[in-house]
Amino acid sequence: MKFVKVFLASLLAFVVGTFVCFFLWIMILVGMAASMGGGSTEPVTDNTILKIDFSEMITDSPSTNPFAAIDFQTMQATPQLSFFSALRAIDAAATDDRIKGIYLRMNGMGGFSDTAQAEEFRATLKQFKESGKFIISYNETYSQGQYYLATVADKIYMQPEGSFDWMGMASQSLFFKGLLDKLGVEVEIFRPTVCKYKSAVEPYFLTKMSPENRAQMQSLVNSMWGTITTTISEARGISVEELNRLADELAVMLPEEALNAKMIDGTKYEDEMETVFEELGVEKGLDDELNFVSLGGYASQVGPDTKKMTAPEVAIVYAEGQIVDGEGTDGNIYGNTLAAKLREVRLDEHVKSVVVRVNSPGGSALASDLIWREMELLKAVKPVIVSMGGYAASGGYYISAPADAIVADKTTLTGSIGVFGMIPNAGKALEKKLGVTVDVVKTNTSAGVTPFMPMTSVEKRALMRSVDRVYERFTGLVADGRNLPLEKVLDIAGGRVWSGEEALKIGLVDMNGGLKEAIAVAVEKAGLGEEYRIEEKVDAPTGLAAYMSAFSARVKASWEASELGVALKEYRYLQEAMSQTGVVMYSPYKVEF
Repeated sequence: MKFVKVFLASLLAFVVGTFVCFFLWIMILVGMAASMGGGSTEPVTDNTILKIDFSEMITDSPSTNPFAAIDFQTMQATPQLSFFSALRAIDAAATDDRIKGIYLRMNGMGGFSDTAQAEEFRATLKQFKESGKFIISYNETYSQGQYYLATVADKIYMQPEGSFDWMGMASQSLFFKGLLDKLGVEVEIFRPTVCKYKSAVEPYFLTKMSPENRAQMQSLVNSMWGTITTTISEARGISVEELNRLADELAVMLPEEALNAKMIDGTKYEDEMETVFEELGVEKGLDDELNFVSLGGYASQVGPDTKKMTAPEVAIVYAEGQIVDGEGTDGNIYGNTLAAKLREVRLDEHVKSVVVRVNSPGGSALASDLIWREMELLKAVKPVIVSMGGYAASGGYYISAPADAIVADKTTLTGSIGVFGMIPNAGKALEKKLGVTVDVVKTNTSAGVTPFMPMTSVEKRALMRSVDRVYERFTGLVADGRNLPLEKVLDIAGGRVWSGEEALKIGLVDMNGGLKEAIAVAVEKAGLGEEYRIEEKVDAPTGLAAYMSAFSARVKASWEASELGVALKEYRYLQEAMSQTGVVMYSPYKVEF
């Protein structure tokens, strides 16, 4: 009996101790997270240079995860900065007499999540130059994305022994049919005959791109590369033809080659950049050092205009991630959750106009329709403007269609107006590989459709009816929302993906531009003039359960960024795609440079 008492007491102590340690560990992490979001200690004095080194990860929407900045592999914290805050900081710097100019030093581990962000950020830097202040770029190496951004600078320098990346753009796809055949997994594909461009399902029944998919992807990369080369051509005075020749021949891999091609202005070691800034009139501080402030540090000191706290409100609502059913806050767009947020701003009398920032490849047809309904109700009482980020395709376009106006970057991926259904049958694979068999009893012929048995002809016809119905509704609401003839919508639909530049020409968007342009349209349509304030509608987690969920999500994200996680990336993609059973509006493609 004494042994039992001692054992139970020890067990209780162990459990309590473990819980206390875990709770204290969570509190330490919360403290780290809170410190990352605290005010900046970086001083901004006269003759300060705003240094954009991408030490911060720039996220499209403000992160609601308090642990998002913490890398659990290294236990180091990486600052995060919302895209809107970054843009607002650049605008503020243009009129801040203490800021002499901008130093682009893109050597950090952060940066942008997609090409459209880089396009918008570059446009804001170009506006900054109108203030008469300088922008200077320096790096040891330049990727194509970094160079695209650097060409907004007055001068571009690089390290004498660095490297230069200039080779064009490409988009590749992995095809899993051979793997599925070896495993014995059969996949039933359901897509309308006219949706020949809806290529999300092609990896599961083809071994290479269909002619239609190849045509659309070639057009897409051509459009995006054309935007990039045209922009660089205008900035550097190098013809587009010459830029393409240099890419074809890989002729500018070395610093001296880039200098001879006039793609950069000189080679220097970083300590020599001090002389460049002195020549631009920047004076050193009392410690005989130049004063720099980071983008994140400066952004933390730039907030909303306190004089306008009672002014009419323009709300920014974020729709970022894959569209899924139900409620949640883990980085996906949950249909019920976003619908509730749209309902909230509709009923808020202080909100006079709404910008919905869409950055999504789509997903669940049902969840998309729930969001679409709230967009319709919101539009009936207030101006609604959609700002498309890196991609707003398939279900992402479905929820955008009701808006009063759609603003997209030239490099945005959008359209993909189409649907599909996909049902895997892993029964043979289980039997052949593992010796596992499945049997079932039913009350009716079509009861219990499972991924372990082949579908009957009745079940196939039923799902195809659903697919056709969703496609008919999708194209119809696009015609109504965009005020286009249905025949025109059917001609540009079929699941085809378009760049933002192409989408403008065919009527899927109203203008090319970024988040700031969308806000300007929202202000204009609401007739707010200069008296308005901008409010980002983001819900932070509350309660221990919410913090635990956020903690779990961040641990998972850190694992996925590990070497093992990267190695299994394509497997996870296959697993995710195979789970898209039923009727889906989804576009998996995301082109980057």
